[in-house]
Amino acid sequence: MTIVRAAAEDDARSLAELRWEFRSGLVSPVESKTSFIDRCSGWMRRELAKGEWRAWIAICDEATVGQVWFRTIEKVPNPVGERDRHGYLSNLYVKPAARGGVGTRLVEIALEFARADGIDRVVLWPTPGSVRLYERYGFVRAGDVMELRCGRA
Repeated sequence: MTIVRAAAEDDARSLAELRWEFRSGLVSPVESKTSFIDRCSGWMRRELAKGEWRAWIAICDEATVGQVWFRTIEKVPNPVGERDRHGYLSNLYVKPAARGGVGTRLVEIALEFARADGIDRVVLWPTPGSVRLYERYGFVRAGDVMELRCGRA
């Protein structure tokens, strides 16, 4: 059984390891795995502590198998009925052996948070393999970016 919960500072190292697996699987790394995981886990720990980034983690049999990150971006206020915040969804990754609904649950949790937090639009940069997942939730493509309009103020 897979559990999805909010990530905590203590999860930073396992989240950084997933980040390494995700990104180094797409493009050849220019940094050693050890160096990257040390640097990335420090960044993740700091950002989770500050609370500007939120992350959710998927755990199966005590192993971290997936994650998604979300950052709220304040907009300049406007008088036209748009909400004053955008959201940036990033770093959705699920280990191949754990796929089959875990990524869907992670996206759903992030979008539930976005709607509850009054986000106007969520943007992301998809991988080729994730485009169909995001399209199921109403994201549309504009070049390399996908966007979902969450609602009006």
